[in-house]
Amino acid sequence: MQSYTIGQAARLLGVSPDTARRWADAGRVPTHRDDSGRRLVHGEDLAAFSVELARSGGEEAGASYTSARNAFPGIVTAIKLGDVAAQVDIQAGPHRLVSLLTREAVEELGLEVGMEATARVKSTNVHIDRT
Repeated sequence: MQSYTIGQAARLLGVSPDTARRWADAGRVPTHRDDSGRRLVHGEDLAAFSVELARSGGEEAGASYTSARNAFPGIVTAIKLGDVAAQVDIQAGPHRLVSLLTREAVEELGLEVGMEATARVKSTNVHIDRT
């Protein structure tokens, strides 16, 4: 039977590894340990949990409704506000992403330096999702 590491399971569920670990610790996702001590999730258990999560509306998973598929979760490192426009910098691992958006969008998202956010890239546009 196919098994997945917590990191692989998190990626398939669209959540962070920390969220997947919390769900496993709470007993929501059954796990077992391999010979090297890594926590694994059986494929059938992961499939059943993903269906349950989708039926619950996915709010816990921070469901995102967007057509942009290239997501870069990271941390907001800088915000430059103008009268109308704004520039938001996100450091996503080794990648620095810069998005130009309206000041109103930054305020509606409640973005601040130091908070977690996801930059979504579609073509040449960078979209920011608050996470």
